[in-house]
Amino acid sequence: MALKRMDNVGIVVDDLEATIAFFRELGLDLEGRAMIEGEWAGRVTGLGDQRVEIAMMRTPDGHGRLELSRFLAPPAVADHRNAPVNALGYLRIMFAVDDIDETLERLRKRGAQLVGEVVQYKDTYRLCYVRSPEGLLIGLAQELG
Repeated sequence: MALKRMDNVGIVVDDLEATIAFFRELGLDLEGRAMIEGEWAGRVTGLGDQRVEIAMMRTPDGHGRLELSRFLAPPAVADHRNAPVNALGYLRIMFAVDDIDETLERLRKRGAQLVGEVVQYKDTYRLCYVRSPEGLLIGLAQELG
């Protein structure tokens, strides 16, 4: 049996509304929202009785999705948002954009902060990392030429 696709990347957040607004500003569409609770959900996650508000965000091409989750019960227990880029675990989500400068300008209005600087890799890409208001590490890549 072969792998079919990657369905989504899940991210736990504290401020669901601000995170939805941030990813909308980046260009993702809100596909839907739901409350996930009940015995079945706790069996999947191993958390038992849980209540989680989720929002599914979709990339413009329709292939990539982010599942944003805000845990109401049980509460989040660890915070990795301020870990440096060389910390073990998931590093970042990279998005391809048409214009990195324009994208940065829009995201800064939503509280994004540039991590280092915008750099150019050969004649191929302009790249940077930003932190969202939730502290999520986001990569931006503008293909050149």
